[in-house]
Amino acid sequence: MSSSQIKLYSYWRSTTSYRVRAALNLKGVGYETVPVDLLAGDQRSDDYAALNPGKGVPTLVLADGTVLTQSLAILDYIEETWPTPPLLPADKRLRARVLAAAHTMAVDVHPVNNLRVVTHLRDAYGVDTDGAMAWMRHWMDQGFAAFETLVDDTTEFAFGDTPDLADLCLVAQAYNARRWGVDLTPYPNVARIEAACLAVPEIAAAHPDQQPDAQ
Repeated sequence: MSSSQIKLYSYWRSTTSYRVRAALNLKGVGYETVPVDLLAGDQRSDDYAALNPGKGVPTLVLADGTVLTQSLAILDYIEETWPTPPLLPADKRLRARVLAAAHTMAVDVHPVNNLRVVTHLRDAYGVDTDGAMAWMRHWMDQGFAAFETLVDDTTEFAFGDTPDLADLCLVAQAYNARRWGVDLTPYPNVARIEAACLAVPEIAAAHPDQQPDAQ
């Protein structure tokens, strides 16, 4: 598929963008990256807000102009449209386990640690930089502790020998953890899975440092 057919509006350090990039790469779907500088406030521009009323990233614009927002909804579309290789297992019980681990990162940790929440903590409640970092580390530690017990400890990835949705959500959050100084030593499954993911070329290519807008 030509990269000109699909556009992915993303920010290089965005964990939500990271997991969508990884999914597209794994499935061999070409796309054009359109950078949205969150720190500069690009997401609040009239043009972008018209595209994505939530004023966040990622936004996926399909070849026919259809606009998709919210990373988990985008990932669901990707999985249904390009099912190979699968990111969710066919077995219903295993699928529920994969989703639970994925949501631990994507639903429990990410929303309370994203830029707009941390900015609001500072602006509305006077939380200083140290307090904001302590806040983020707290929720990451809580999430990693749960993830550690939800996944298998005898497989290369979270639930098998190939990466799934839980792995993509984890590797993106692990990037944030290392960025903010979270010690992953207490979470050997997390560290093992992160290393396995980063050894996959398609996931490595989705890493923030490899993006055209990386600073």
